[in-house]
Amino acid sequence: MNAAPLIPRPPRTPIERLLSPFQRFSRTETSGGIVLIACTLAALAWANSAWADSYHHLLETRIALRVGGAAIEHPLHHWINDGLMAIFFFLVGLEIKREVLAGELATARKAALPIAGALGGMLVPAALFALVNRGSAGAAGWGIPMATDIAFAIGVLALLGRRTPLSLKVFLTALAIVDDIGAVVVIALFYTSAIDWTALGAAFAVLAVLAGANALGARKPLFYLLLGLLVWAAFLRSGIHATIAGVLVALTIPARTRIDTADFLRRGRSLLQAFDDAGEEGPNMLANRGQEEAIHEIERTCEHAQAPLQRIEHALQPWVAFGIIPLFALANAGVRLEGLGPALRSPVALGVLLGLAIGKPLGITLFAWLAVRLGIAALPRGASWRALHGVSWLGGIGFTMSLFITALAFRDPELVMESKVGVFAASIIAAVMGWLLLRGLPAAHTDRDEDPMEEEPA
Repeated sequence: MNAAPLIPRPPRTPIERLLSPFQRFSRTETSGGIVLIACTLAALAWANSAWADSYHHLLETRIALRVGGAAIEHPLHHWINDGLMAIFFFLVGLEIKREVLAGELATARKAALPIAGALGGMLVPAALFALVNRGSAGAAGWGIPMATDIAFAIGVLALLGRRTPLSLKVFLTALAIVDDIGAVVVIALFYTSAIDWTALGAAFAVLAVLAGANALGARKPLFYLLLGLLVWAAFLRSGIHATIAGVLVALTIPARTRIDTADFLRRGRSLLQAFDDAGEEGPNMLANRGQEEAIHEIERTCEHAQAPLQRIEHALQPWVAFGIIPLFALANAGVRLEGLGPALRSPVALGVLLGLAIGKPLGITLFAWLAVRLGIAALPRGASWRALHGVSWLGGIGFTMSLFITALAFRDPELVMESKVGVFAASIIAAVMGWLLLRGLPAAHTDRDEDPMEEEPA
């Protein structure tokens, strides 16, 4: 079968040539993790320098959002954690919806193994933390070691190249999605202050409008953005953490295309023929009304062939990976290294360390093994228990989500610092152990045409 001819690209402009190295960097799997690490190190250096006071004063700068007589005023740190992170959770919600509708959580066969692993990866770490901190001031932090930082974990896998089967990369991604669902539920149920039921009712009323608009066929992202801001503001006043609004709004975003593949091909060929038939009425396309109309129709056809969920997720991904998450790290990773030894010996740091670095790999591997033994699930094609155990260690990289839950669980700055120290130490241990276990594996050879989560034959 002859390969399709390559379509030559138009010549690059000077600005495209200038930006191309940055564009290539942004498309690599490890880039987001590199920027995240850089911002983490910058926060640590800043918080331990002679300018440490400026770091904390900047985060405490109060910023007000006023509309008429109404105003919302919070410190910069609060706007980052409750405002920008709502966009991160919105992206998480889009990923959850996509995986449930058409991804690795779409069928019971595909979903069984990552759900079992994620369940063990949440219950065992939480139990270990609760056991260490039983009856202490840090007992409320039991949710901190339950989370997985998928950006860091996938970044470590990318460094290993083909030594990890594609099926286990898919498993880790699906597990992290289930993990995120668990984190959202935990935040909503257990890290919520007194509830303003009027504000909460208003939020769900707007969500009902969004869901109705989806059912009626509304597809403009701006419409969902404006009403989504109302939902976020209502959650902010309700007492339930505002980031939950991001997930709930994401679930109302349309995931259907208006035309199918066959219709897209038929319309596309017809419009290209119309473009060709328009001929050369002028010196360029700007002066050719027929070609201009054909181009506009092609644009509309392409828009109808793609779900709004896909377009929004694709547009948000770089902003979240290279903007919001690194900024969150910059605002939350500034830990004073002075007195690090005593902090590591505290019950909170010890609980987080045991939960992430021991509980996560143990819980994921144990529950996955039980699911396979009970016949609920099977190992993915090309994977071994050694490889799955190595990947389960990467699930112990908590970082972003663990730091986020830390900010919700504790108000005492000392407990916050102890938790952050535990998160950093555990995430480093989990990353190193996962890398060491996986680097000894032979290079994986996964057929791209196969379903990576297909079960091994009995």
